[in-house]
Amino acid sequence: MVEDIVANVPAARHAVVLSADGISKGATDGLTSAAVRTISAAMAGMQSLSRATARFAGPVQNWQWNQTLVEFEDGWVFVTEAGKGAYLAAAAAPDVDLGAISFRMQRLVARLGDQLTSAPRVSGARAVTVDAQLAEDETSGGQGFVLAELDKAVAGVRGARHAVLLGTDGLPRGTTSGIGKDMADIISAAMSGLVAYSRATAQFAGGLQDTWRQTLVEFEHGWVFLIAAGEGAYLAASAEHDCDIETFVSRLADAVPALNAASAPQTGTVGHA
Repeated sequence: MVEDIVANVPAARHAVVLSADGISKGATDGLTSAAVRTISAAMAGMQSLSRATARFAGPVQNWQWNQTLVEFEDGWVFVTEAGKGAYLAAAAAPDVDLGAISFRMQRLVARLGDQLTSAPRVSGARAVTVDAQLAEDETSGGQGFVLAELDKAVAGVRGARHAVLLGTDGLPRGTTSGIGKDMADIISAAMSGLVAYSRATAQFAGGLQDTWRQTLVEFEHGWVFLIAAGEGAYLAASAEHDCDIETFVSRLADAVPALNAASAPQTGTVGHA
């Protein structure tokens, strides 16, 4: 069944079905056993950390993770749920039709749901209850080190919510003013792991080297994404579902030089830039 994606989507390369604990349940032709094991383990970790960022995307009780996308210069990697305790991962060339591969993946998810004796994920509108306590949790722990340039980037894009500048050590270097220190610490740790798992899928995407560009996590209530922010730093950000992510990423990328200049001298301090 997984061959359906490669056979019917131009530029699709591979597909793997895996369990939540990283055990492969099936894969398309052209992948070695070692590659399938590596991809399955990386994808299991990626989906777990993706789910851990749900509160960063927005303070809702009934959240639904849709998919995680990783973009490389050499291609794309996708992972989505495929029934209870199972996931579907796919890889494609840079010029793949994102709508076409998403459609084929969701169609395959429905078929896999029957085969794995678990209900497929159903997409669509659902009631989302905002909990006042969850909203309050976003600012708990007190104000951390606020970067004015991050506030400007977020304020300039409709639907943009929060942003955190973090180092490769997983520690936050600065945030927007609307997020508390506790949330910044949690999201920085999760994102540090997420970028590691993302980079581990480079060969699955089709490249011989790691040419990672960004990782995007889609929930029904919003987006979380991660981009490089110069040497040894990353930017994690969140936005509402109707936000123009391309514009938001562009604004954040433009702010990187000023962010690094502002955060480097005062790393670990408390105050305002």
